[in-house]
Amino acid sequence: MRRITRETRITAAINLDGGGIARISSGIPFLDHMLSLFARHSLIDVSLKAGGDLEVDLHHTVEDIGLCLGTLINKALGNRRGIRRYGSAYAPMDDALSRAVVDLGGRPFLVCQVASKRRKILDFDLGLIGEFLQALSIQARMNLHLAQLYGREPHHAYESMFKALALAMRAAVARDTREKGVPSSKGVL
Repeated sequence: MRRITRETRITAAINLDGGGIARISSGIPFLDHMLSLFARHSLIDVSLKAGGDLEVDLHHTVEDIGLCLGTLINKALGNRRGIRRYGSAYAPMDDALSRAVVDLGGRPFLVCQVASKRRKILDFDLGLIGEFLQALSIQARMNLHLAQLYGREPHHAYESMFKALALAMRAAVARDTREKGVPSSKGVL
């Protein structure tokens, strides 16, 4: 997909049945690193090239990337027939531990609890991660509960969060050979 606004220009593609290949260039090194980790551990191929008004603020680009990736996930899932739908995972990263719980049932909601008190890594405002996740969960029509349980080093804490999300998504998008229809008691998602 392509998203072009006055503030951003984004071209992105995903493959839910990929091998974890990441080709990511947003002009925001910390976000590129987190998205590369997500791709690798979810086994979702992510191709993303983004340009934005980074001289103004990183916010527009970070949020629009979340919108694009969420839209692509939703589109790739289609009617969500035959998937597991739910996924949960814990991921440690040295001194940090995070938990992610995902429901791809079509009802967007985000709960994000962050243990790290640091506000920045270099010039990256860590509060923007919440903006990214909000956009992602809404557009993917995903119920997402993320918790950084603890971590002294902020890089480790956020890395464990993205790895936990990746592992939960890997489980949720997986095909369930026993599921013949849509994984819902209502019959639709």
